[in-house]
Amino acid sequence: MLPATARDHSYRTTRRPRPVALLLPGQGAQHPGMAAGLYRHDPEFTAAVDEVLEHFGAEGARIRADWTGEGPPSVPLDDVRRAQPLLFAVDYGLARMVLGWGVRPTALLGHSAGELVAAALAGVVPLPEAVAMVRERVRAAVRIPAGGMLAVGLAADRLAPYVTDDVAVAAVNANQQTMLAGSKAPLAAVLERLRHDGHAVMVVPATSPFHSPAMEPAAKEVEAAYRSMAFRPPDLALYSGYTGSLMTPEEACSPRFWARQITDTVHFADALESLLAVEDMLLLEAGPRQTLTAFARRHRAVRHGASIAVPLLPARPGTPDRDRAAVRAAADALAEEGHELAWAAVGTRAVPSPVADRGRGVGHTPRGSS
Repeated sequence: MLPATARDHSYRTTRRPRPVALLLPGQGAQHPGMAAGLYRHDPEFTAAVDEVLEHFGAEGARIRADWTGEGPPSVPLDDVRRAQPLLFAVDYGLARMVLGWGVRPTALLGHSAGELVAAALAGVVPLPEAVAMVRERVRAAVRIPAGGMLAVGLAADRLAPYVTDDVAVAAVNANQQTMLAGSKAPLAAVLERLRHDGHAVMVVPATSPFHSPAMEPAAKEVEAAYRSMAFRPPDLALYSGYTGSLMTPEEACSPRFWARQITDTVHFADALESLLAVEDMLLLEAGPRQTLTAFARRHRAVRHGASIAVPLLPARPGTPDRDRAAVRAAADALAEEGHELAWAAVGTRAVPSPVADRGRGVGHTPRGSS
């Protein structure tokens, strides 16, 4: 492979657009009103979100009301019962919006719960079953005693003194960017130790100890539920944070593979490395907060300009106009790169709230539910 600077020069001279890879964030990226500025303004986003919420049944209406501020929240946003269903809906809606622009990603990389969105987009499961996977994760997770997650500005190998029987490395996201997870009391003790030792640490918005041994009972419950689902090999390149590499057909079709994601470490940095080792990419984050964009910008290929990372939403909560401006900026970046967009679909005109009939995979004919 060419050095980063040489690859970047070839793009500037030939104007060949870099292919698009979607980055799909998970728990911790949520915030009140995330992407709400697009709801009922962008038709594709609105229809896709409504379709997801429709599959959640009566609970979907409550999720929508909490999200759009139609009344006092019935469940706190950071609770797994709200965060993961709503993040799935927003990530999926943003991805469908980009597809509506005529952009066809060549690869997908989800972080934690975002990998379930990637599974739906890649055709591993139809959308109704992907939503069922989220529901089973939530049902199992709420039975686990309260816990949480910490983001620490250290490499994973430097966190060994802080890892205990109940606190584990939950995610390795980038150089000097690691997450810990565990049950409430042990994690609180580790937080105090880290702060006492002078390390940069932040509490992640989460109330469940995902990616830690505390989730083992939930993983067993979820695996049993997933055995009734018919998984299929992905229709396009799907990079997994649980292996740090391209997902194999055998992994994609394994109920255990999907269930173990509740307990196992997320190796996002390795998965991103595997993705960018194949080809220079335009990494488009389809989710709130720009967390994965920030991780990607630490990668040497992005630092050197061979690949670029573009967010679809603002880094912080803001007004509906900021959501729409961020989307337009992302569309402009895609066009500047050389991708041809259906500009009529990029506008954010007001629309009603339909429930659309969508296909199962990115750019593929629906195969129906199993």
